[in-house]
Amino acid sequence: MESFPYLSVAILFPIAAAFLIPFLPDPGDGSRIRWYALTISLADFLVTVAGFLNGYDPSVDGLQLVEQVRWLPELGLGWSVGADGLSMPLILLTTFITSLAILAAWPVTFKPRLFHMLMLAMCGGQVAVFAVQDMLLFFLAWELELIPVYLLLAIWGGKKRQYAATKFILYTAGSSLFILVVGLAMGFQGDGPPSFAYGDIAAKPLGLSFQALCYSGLLIAFGVKLPVVPLHTWLPDAHGEATAPVHMLLAGILLKMGGYALLRFNAQMLPEAHAQFAPLLVVLGVVNIIYAALTSFAQRNLKRKIAYSSISHMGFVLIGVASFSPLATSGAMLQMISHGLIGASLFFLVGATYDRTHTLMLDEMGGVGQQMRKMFALWTTCSLASLALPGMSGFVAELMVFVGFATSDAYSLVFRVVIVSMAAVGVILTPIYLLSMLREIFFGQENQNLLEHNRLRDAEPREIYIISCLLVPIISIGLYPRLTTETYRATIETLVQQNRSALVVSTGIPPSPVPPALATAILPDGIPSLSPLATQ
Repeated sequence: MESFPYLSVAILFPIAAAFLIPFLPDPGDGSRIRWYALTISLADFLVTVAGFLNGYDPSVDGLQLVEQVRWLPELGLGWSVGADGLSMPLILLTTFITSLAILAAWPVTFKPRLFHMLMLAMCGGQVAVFAVQDMLLFFLAWELELIPVYLLLAIWGGKKRQYAATKFILYTAGSSLFILVVGLAMGFQGDGPPSFAYGDIAAKPLGLSFQALCYSGLLIAFGVKLPVVPLHTWLPDAHGEATAPVHMLLAGILLKMGGYALLRFNAQMLPEAHAQFAPLLVVLGVVNIIYAALTSFAQRNLKRKIAYSSISHMGFVLIGVASFSPLATSGAMLQMISHGLIGASLFFLVGATYDRTHTLMLDEMGGVGQQMRKMFALWTTCSLASLALPGMSGFVAELMVFVGFATSDAYSLVFRVVIVSMAAVGVILTPIYLLSMLREIFFGQENQNLLEHNRLRDAEPREIYIISCLLVPIISIGLYPRLTTETYRATIETLVQQNRSALVVSTGIPPSPVPPALATAILPDGIPSLSPLATQ
């Protein structure tokens, strides 16, 4: 008996449901459309959960939930989806965040049909990015999710929405051309009929020069999406004009597509080139952490401050990906999941605060803590999660990256000390600008004009529910990380073993083994004991 096509349904169901929205009866206020979209997104989330529980084995490092349909074998075209440790956690994150984003869009009354149609279509496209196992399908899915984001920015954004939407599409669509060119080059490489399947491409004997060219093109494409400084400038503008539900999708899912793609393509499919480019990724990661943290510190616009904070946190993903350490690479994966939850919560609170104060400038806020005590509690909890408070998911993820890279034998001791010391600067700056932000919003000198002309209502039950849904996994992961890390541990260990073997081939110098107990002795119970792998 064939298994249920969980991934195909998770991709196609919300897209098909989106095209039914124009035909649904609605009194005109969008009330039925909202409930319809929420029901579809929740059903899609349950489909992915069912696939995880019934068809996914975390202890297996290979591809699972595989579904293939040959369309045109002569050109290597077909439908191919599957999930492993790199994709399954992000698929679950996508459907979870999308459901909460649609609930966050409850106040949207302007063109509700089109809005929710785009939200559902984007959900299917983002799941496809993580699930497809074919380069051409990946490119199509990557492009599919760009269209809804562009329209959501251009139609429902702020005063500079056209500028932000245009900049977003120019950066992301332009960089996507590198994916198409590299995909075609790798698909047609070698003898025999072309094949764009990930497994077939990874099995091809690609030369180091060819790998380096492909790696460079993909690094640009995925560096824009992550984003990597200096390819980041579209993100603050996009966040500065987006609405709260779109914020949640941008911070919670869109940025993770870049990190996932770096692991899937650059690290997994081009291992020898990855061995050459890894030090560059580490340096770029440190630049991300420090530059974005300093820039966030100087921002007076609340949305842009959180946007630069997101860029800073994604720097840890770059360091972990390039660490050649299973502990740090596992930390990079956990950082993507953790930041998806924390970033979505912070940007939702930004939107909720703007709805009350009608301003994003910190200079125009102040003294609202007495009138919005529940909102202050929510802001404080989510900000503490973002600054990596122990007991929260961000602390575990960053600790794993720090310790994993510090104990990695792929780099010299001097290089590791310099990188860890510089990255620590960003960790120090983060609580400074986040706690200062809280002080300026809720305390400080009261803005009498703001207090007199705005009825600053406190957090509503719907808003508390959304933040609670995000805080439950944030705290759960912080207290017992193995809940999440075990879902991808086998895949990460195999990937790092492959990268370390490529490092030996590329440099000819086998890295010295690190004592297995070193990485585990200083970590609390609950963090996976991923000891460094022996040199192949």
